[in-house]
Amino acid sequence: MAIGGLAGVLVGVSAAAYWAIAVVAAVGALLSGFEHTDGWDAADRGFLSGLIYGTALLLAHELAGTQAKASLGSVPALLAVVTTLAGMLLAAAGGQLARARRAGAAAGPSGAPAQRL
Repeated sequence: MAIGGLAGVLVGVSAAAYWAIAVVAAVGALLSGFEHTDGWDAADRGFLSGLIYGTALLLAHELAGTQAKASLGSVPALLAVVTTLAGMLLAAAGGQLARARRAGAAAGPSGAPAQRL
């Protein structure tokens, strides 16, 4: 919620700062997926995280009362929908990458299943 609030304040200060925070949030969403067993579990987390990020961004921007330096779209409330979907997809991708990484590690270097001693 804090990073969404920060983005909401920064959107009224600098477009570059707003986009930099958005990139940090996107990387965070992708990396959060690595904490889950697969993409489906991670998608749930990303959905809620994206919703909170977008809502906090809009609320903080409204409370700051500044003019947006970056476009929030013609209907700013839809930004929360966009951030929800983006968070869900990025976290799901991270979950799938983590699952593939674990499967590759379990297969061993030759592609055959690793033997346990």
